[in-house]
Amino acid sequence: MAAEELRRHNLGAVLERLHLSGALSRSELTAMTGLNRSTIADLLGELVDLGLVEERPSEATSGPGRPSPVARTRPEGAAVLAVELAVDSIAVATVGLGGHVFNRVRVARPRGRFSPGETTQDVAKLAGPLLDSLPPDRVLVGVGAAIVGITRRSDGFVHLAPNLGWRDVPLGAMLAAELDLDVPVLAANEADLGALAEHRRVCPGISDLIYVSGEVGIGAGVIVDGKPLLGSAGYAGEAGHTMVDPNGRECRCGAFGCWETEAGETALLRHVGGDGSVDLDEVARRADAGDEVALGAVAEVGRWLGLGVGDLINLFNPELVILGGLYHRLFRFLEPSVVEGARSRALGAPGGMARIVRSGLGIDAPLIGAAELVLSRVIADPARSGTGAWPGEAHVAGGR
Repeated sequence: MAAEELRRHNLGAVLERLHLSGALSRSELTAMTGLNRSTIADLLGELVDLGLVEERPSEATSGPGRPSPVARTRPEGAAVLAVELAVDSIAVATVGLGGHVFNRVRVARPRGRFSPGETTQDVAKLAGPLLDSLPPDRVLVGVGAAIVGITRRSDGFVHLAPNLGWRDVPLGAMLAAELDLDVPVLAANEADLGALAEHRRVCPGISDLIYVSGEVGIGAGVIVDGKPLLGSAGYAGEAGHTMVDPNGRECRCGAFGCWETEAGETALLRHVGGDGSVDLDEVARRADAGDEVALGAVAEVGRWLGLGVGDLINLFNPELVILGGLYHRLFRFLEPSVVEGARSRALGAPGGMARIVRSGLGIDAPLIGAAELVLSRVIADPARSGTGAWPGEAHVAGGR
């Protein structure tokens, strides 16, 4: 490994430890990275000069001598505008190094306002006040967007988002033009980014996990051996459109019997038997009150959800299956039927290893993942964090 490449790798390793673990002493960084103390001191000096890290004396007062310095990330040294485009809501947040959330806002998404143009306009309106409220010395390093659709990572092109009615939408370019920030815009599937966020921010010690997100549709993000499983262009993980019932209902994607037709939001509301006035809030209220119809509907959706989860366990042998979106919201009612359904499908060995848990980040997992998508590029090459040019990653830049 060339000296320059080795230094870039070591800089990234130190910054990543601080990003994921919080404030650390030089001795702790030495133990975690395997680098010697003088190298750690040198690397921290460079990260301080880049404005990404700060060192302060330890608050510990026990023992003789001067307290050793403690390093921590500077959130304003690399800030991201994170965006999540779901079916029922739009969320925008400003997030910095260390996972620090400066501010966030989530608004309901009117079902009649789905067009890509209207959507990017809404994002820009929500983003303006959040960007204005950032510290004056902040360095904005990019925009990350999570989208409920099949999205090409190289340029944020959405090939298909059936539950939004989108096909062939250049979302990355549209966001770049509307926001006019002259920073990289990266976009990816929301379930993939939910998995990324859970892996990095909640359970970094877990090497194999699956994040299953439920809204109107179902998405799945997969981490294998500590790395996202994306496919050749980022299209992997469309589990919601795998067939679970060959004689089932027509899906918005045009196929029949897809998993989301039996375990998504529409299926849940159908089982409740509402006239269109029932929503998830009402289902949750009824379930809390012990309403048998609501509990039965949740159990039926949970059974179908568990069957699909069991298949995923057989395919990927995860340590964790994390349920997000509406499944996070209804987890305590869903859990028994999901576990039972998964056990009925999963083989004994992989099924016995996998735990099914509630999302640690809740509804914001894809939004936090959108920030991590950008920050992980900064961490990979800290010295280039101000240029927006990351090796091997194409991007769309704004600026009119």
